[in-house]
Amino acid sequence: MVDPSPDEWVGWSQLGTSTISDALDSMSIVGQCSGILPLDRATRMVGRAFTVSYVPAGAAPGTVGDYIDDLGTGQVVVLDNKGCTDATVWGEILTATAHQRHVEGTVIDGICRDSDESLRVGYPIFARGRWMRTGKDRVVADAYEVPVTIGGVRVNPGDLLVGDADGVVCVPASRINEVFDTSHKIAEAEERIRAAVASGQPLATARRANGYHTLQTPRS
Repeated sequence: MVDPSPDEWVGWSQLGTSTISDALDSMSIVGQCSGILPLDRATRMVGRAFTVSYVPAGAAPGTVGDYIDDLGTGQVVVLDNKGCTDATVWGEILTATAHQRHVEGTVIDGICRDSDESLRVGYPIFARGRWMRTGKDRVVADAYEVPVTIGGVRVNPGDLLVGDADGVVCVPASRINEVFDTSHKIAEAEERIRAAVASGQPLATARRANGYHTLQTPRS
């Protein structure tokens, strides 16, 4: 697995999830994580997925977060709590530790708590919501670095996660360069449309000239 160069990381951070979503559609890749939204709309996040799968707790209590000590720069914590909204898998201590270790952010198919700490330090969290009830003795980490499902999207360890005010998209690791190039072509076409309209051209003409209506159409 080859990570993008530093310049490409910067490029990813400048792409909106809407643009990447259109690129994914044009390539027939399902990567838009439904219902997963940021705590802070100003949040931006780019990084590789470290995945954790959760299951309901059994007779023996288990851990919900000791993995964080092994993570750092360039990684995004991806927690599959099966959409559970009555028990959290992320809170203040995990936020503080992840922020200290320069983890890029956390994505949860479920909920978090202690959201004020995330907002205070500027740590990106994307989830289905927030609520205070702990997941301890209610759910346990069942597996690490395995395929998980986030908002209906399969996320594999090492996939690229990009998040902003509109949500989270997942780019398969094997197609990062292709999606990056397609996203930039879409962004450039839309910029040409905006420039044309600013110069007085009718929107319909600018869109037609730049193939706007087929930018996200799946390729044959």
